[in-house]
Amino acid sequence: MTGDLLVIVQIAGRRCALSALDVKSVIEVGTVAPIPRAPAWIAGITALRSQALTVIDCRRAIGLADCDWPTDHRAAVVAEGGHSYALLVDGIEDITTAADAAGQIPGGFGPEWSRIATGMIETMAGPALLIDLPALISGPETARHDSEAA
Repeated sequence: MTGDLLVIVQIAGRRCALSALDVKSVIEVGTVAPIPRAPAWIAGITALRSQALTVIDCRRAIGLADCDWPTDHRAAVVAEGGHSYALLVDGIEDITTAADAAGQIPGGFGPEWSRIATGMIETMAGPALLIDLPALISGPETARHDSEAA
């Protein structure tokens, strides 16, 4: 992980890191059309050069309570499992490199964050939570179903 490029974003006031290999682009978010009966963390769909993107509200995907934090007018476009997603975040900060491998989160940040973060990573721009992209995109209800099945 040392030397890997990371995209640093803010989600619910926390610095988070996404692998730059997963981030295809950063776009201006245009019109987001709601999807009937979609889970709460899916804000809707938007278009990028004739391609439909599922728009993920990252705060809701983590399972955090609604709040009035503004989101950035930009979104990080990622691909996972053959699908493209636009991630709504509080802000997109920088592209930087990892200074070390991800380590355990000291004291943790609660069950919502531990579900989607693989650890704390030191970057050239400071520490950040390294995000597990599939866990983030699958949303909080998947975690609930997994624990109910156990």
